[in-house]
Amino acid sequence: MPEDRQSLPFEPKGSKKGGSKGDGNDQAIRQEAIPRYVADRMARRVAVFTGVPTVSGMGVFVGSYLLITKGIADIAPGLTLAGSGFFFLLGLVGLSFGVLSSSWDQQPGSLLGLENLKPNVQRMRQSIKAQKQQNKSD
Repeated sequence: MPEDRQSLPFEPKGSKKGGSKGDGNDQAIRQEAIPRYVADRMARRVAVFTGVPTVSGMGVFVGSYLLITKGIADIAPGLTLAGSGFFFLLGLVGLSFGVLSSSWDQQPGSLLGLENLKPNVQRMRQSIKAQKQQNKSD
């Protein structure tokens, strides 16, 4: 019987195929999903706040190489490594910032989205708490 199959690890709870359409599971799944306009906004912010520092991190290697080979400056390898590591770390922070600074409203919000950080962090914490409670009850 298709209704008795086990859920896949990545499949949301209550989304087993073969269920009736009017059983309420469709509504629960839609409420868990991120709206398309928010996901697009997050993707743009992540691309900018992760892409720019990552390209800068690679640029440190290229710039350091050019400065050394042209004899303009003698740069220690540790300095090159620290500089590129800083930019790659900044890109990692930009990944989280891009997601957490996105507005969930229809309007895009401000350029940096600093006003959305606190509500989105609270949403994330509530979601983690709810998931832990659900796992304990299962």
